[in-house]
Amino acid sequence: MIRGTSPVWQALIAGCFTWGVTALGAALVFVMKHQNRKLLDLSLGFAAGVMTAASFWSLLAPAIEISEKTMGSLAFLPVAVGFAVGAAFVHFADRMLPSCVMGDTAVVDYLAPSKTETQLSLVSANGSESIQAPRYDHSDKSSGLRRRGLTNRSVPDNQECIEENDAATAQEKEVMRRLEDEYRSSWRRIMLLILAVTVHNIPEGLAVGVGFGSVGKTEAAKFETAFNLAIGIGLQNFPEGLAVSLPLAAFGHSKLKAFWYGQLSGMVEPISAVLGAAAIILMEPILPYALAFAAGAMIYVVVDDIIPEAQRSGNGKLASIACIIGFLVMMCMDVGLGDSEDKPN
Repeated sequence: MIRGTSPVWQALIAGCFTWGVTALGAALVFVMKHQNRKLLDLSLGFAAGVMTAASFWSLLAPAIEISEKTMGSLAFLPVAVGFAVGAAFVHFADRMLPSCVMGDTAVVDYLAPSKTETQLSLVSANGSESIQAPRYDHSDKSSGLRRRGLTNRSVPDNQECIEENDAATAQEKEVMRRLEDEYRSSWRRIMLLILAVTVHNIPEGLAVGVGFGSVGKTEAAKFETAFNLAIGIGLQNFPEGLAVSLPLAAFGHSKLKAFWYGQLSGMVEPISAVLGAAAIILMEPILPYALAFAAGAMIYVVVDDIIPEAQRSGNGKLASIACIIGFLVMMCMDVGLGDSEDKPN
């Protein structure tokens, strides 16, 4: 299979696999009529367990082993530095995203579904249509009737009707302004979700590339370890694609367009995987830092994003059970396949 190819090709293939799983998760939008929050929370919990186990057995353990050979009692230093930098990278990326999305609505306007003057639909926080703007055609007709009625009234009556008409028009404009503000706010939240998932996929792709690039550098860095890491990251990408495509579909997009943007968030993984593998091949001394960086980024995503999101909708216990199952599955895969490779034929 891919075992005999170069680490860069292995990283590219593995990155395409993780991207494909993201697309598979996004494709559920074609078969799910309504947003199934319980399924999403279960998937997020499972992904959290998988990522936690993969971060230790596939990334931190090889990093510690390499550091022990070169730095002795100070082996913790490069691992701690890389881990902290990885977590800080995701943290500051998250802090920068809201200002970028809020400050420029050009992308939001491009992605937003077309709106007519007669109807403006909004999406509430749970993804269902909740607010509908007043229809202009009705108000226009009533305004026309009022204008025609003015000719049959006295001047004081006409003035009173004009003031009432102006007040009604001002109220309608205020309602439309509020609806437009909420509409843009909802789209900014969705755009923030898409960008956040994309940014989080960068260190995950780097982790895949670093895993394959480090094969053979130490006893803990084996092909099976990198292979399991790619599978684990692919499994946790499944709910990420679903988390992007479902809100887009609920907001009124076609299912095809929702799927497109859902899988698009995983497109960065093959690219970052190749970059990670190439960096390790060209700069081997940074290997423990790179492994720990990927682990820190993944753990930060788990504790700051995935776990809180899975606990937010009242399915916390189910998500916690799924997290334990995901951890056990990844641990058994990594330890079991690793031991089977060590056995002589």
